[in-house]
Amino acid sequence: MDDYSIVTGKRKTFGVVDYVLFSVILVISAGIGFFFAVKDRKKDSTSNFLLAGRKMSVFPVSMSLLVTFLSALTLLGNPVEIYNYNTMFWYLCLAMVLAIAAASFIFIPFFYELGITSAFEYLELRFSKHVRILGCLLYIFQTMMYVSFVLYAPALALTAVTGTNLWAFIVGIMLIVTAYTAMGGMKAVVWTDTFQAFVITAGLLVALIQGSILTGGFEEAWKVAADRGRVVFDVFDPDPKVRHSFWTVVFGGAIFWTSLFGLNQAQIQRAISLPSLTKAKISLLTSLIGIIFILTIGFMIGIVMFAFYANCHPIKFMNIITKADQLLPLFVMDILGQFPGIPGIFVSCIFSGSLSTLSSCLNALSAVTIEDILKRFWFVKKMNDFKMTLLSKVLVIIYGVIGIGSAFLVSQVSAILQASYSLFSIINGPLTGLFVLGIFFPWANMWGAIVGSLTSLFMMSWIGFGAFANKIRTPTATFDTSGCNWNLTTTTTMTTVAMESSTMLLNSTTTPIPPATVESSDPFYDMYRLSYLWYTATAILINVVVGLIVSFITGRTKPEDLEPRLIFSIFDRLLPCLPESVLRKLRCGVPTKEVY
Repeated sequence: MDDYSIVTGKRKTFGVVDYVLFSVILVISAGIGFFFAVKDRKKDSTSNFLLAGRKMSVFPVSMSLLVTFLSALTLLGNPVEIYNYNTMFWYLCLAMVLAIAAASFIFIPFFYELGITSAFEYLELRFSKHVRILGCLLYIFQTMMYVSFVLYAPALALTAVTGTNLWAFIVGIMLIVTAYTAMGGMKAVVWTDTFQAFVITAGLLVALIQGSILTGGFEEAWKVAADRGRVVFDVFDPDPKVRHSFWTVVFGGAIFWTSLFGLNQAQIQRAISLPSLTKAKISLLTSLIGIIFILTIGFMIGIVMFAFYANCHPIKFMNIITKADQLLPLFVMDILGQFPGIPGIFVSCIFSGSLSTLSSCLNALSAVTIEDILKRFWFVKKMNDFKMTLLSKVLVIIYGVIGIGSAFLVSQVSAILQASYSLFSIINGPLTGLFVLGIFFPWANMWGAIVGSLTSLFMMSWIGFGAFANKIRTPTATFDTSGCNWNLTTTTTMTTVAMESSTMLLNSTTTPIPPATVESSDPFYDMYRLSYLWYTATAILINVVVGLIVSFITGRTKPEDLEPRLIFSIFDRLLPCLPESVLRKLRCGVPTKEVY
């Protein structure tokens, strides 16, 4: 205990062995990309680069689906969520079950049967080329915003344990991931993700096991967390302004993650890289097991981490760290610092979470830019397969450079996990609504799609930035600093903080802290308080309602004129046992595939 940061007032840093093991893991990741670049040098085609020739096997794709969106944001943010608030976010595991089920049985089969490379090809088939370009631009902007968060998070983590320059690590991460993605394409991305999935799992397990040992066992850690109000599973308030209630996390979270697993280009691209639809479904369902496992381990680390710092909150003690997002790296250095090399492996676990997401996003951005934008120009259409593949690799590099610049903006925000959900949903919601409108509502036309998505984007931007301007925050639960080593401070500082600590202990509670009741004259204040997990659902609702109204005003699409493959007949798929006379009415006039 003598060398813990809450005793010494100083952070531990990496040793030589940590740097060596950390570097080795990064070299292996890059080496996989170079391996496939050399191995497939004679198969250098656009299809091979973007879709791995549609010949991938189930296991690596499952691992890739698992880690693509369980990035460093999740690995760093979920334990801190438990530490700062309570265990309500644990219901996210149930949300994932609903999301994967919807993706596996509705969206992935729909896109797989269309046989397209880019999901935005569908928007042109269903509406027009203008809607396709609109969707593509929304996706590019949304993904670059997400990339900036994913790039910044692990660099922040590493500087907390090394003291080295933040931007040197940001540039280093992006150079590595850009290099192996540009060299090896989809195969490199998928197999590197598989390797990184094992690194992530190993790193999390080591932190959980050692943390549990030092806190007297997980059962004891749970008891400490329960006594201090962190174990809460009974918030069933239906109010959408409640940050994390059962309904918000399960259903709001399910809609958000369905949009990622079922309607995001990076995930669709992986699913259609498999040789059959059955294997695509199996890979998604297999990834669900890993997703729940990694989420659960992260939440358990949050419980153990809180028990470890229960009597001395590091941020309030001598500013050992400056942001809550640095808590997990600090915790790892405290509990594993005496084992040379182990902290290096854990931090490489955080890096692996980002590398997998970044590589997937860069590969998807390259595919979308070529298929949906550049192929419209005559000089690109005339390119042979070799030049097209080269262009794909150049685009990966360009987006990598842009990602470095956008990471600077992210460095100005706090609470990385919630900020990433909020900003991502502001754009992702309208984009998801665009697909939902086209897939499930046969009356929607081009004008309804355009006006609906732009209205949804405007409204969500208003809500999101209104919440930011009004500083809408849910207060964290209470923290204690009575067990800190105040001998390191001056008498004045010790007295002041000790009084603050005593006040905290008196105010501590075993129930979740309610949102602050701030009086505001703004008539839209309650709208700004909408939970960030409802952003995607709200955006979809606005898009569909406005889109249908505009469609009927401007001349709706006649369902009987639609290609049936462009509409998902949900009743035919999920309730095929219904009588044909009933199904015919539920199709709303859309002809069956056989008739078409």
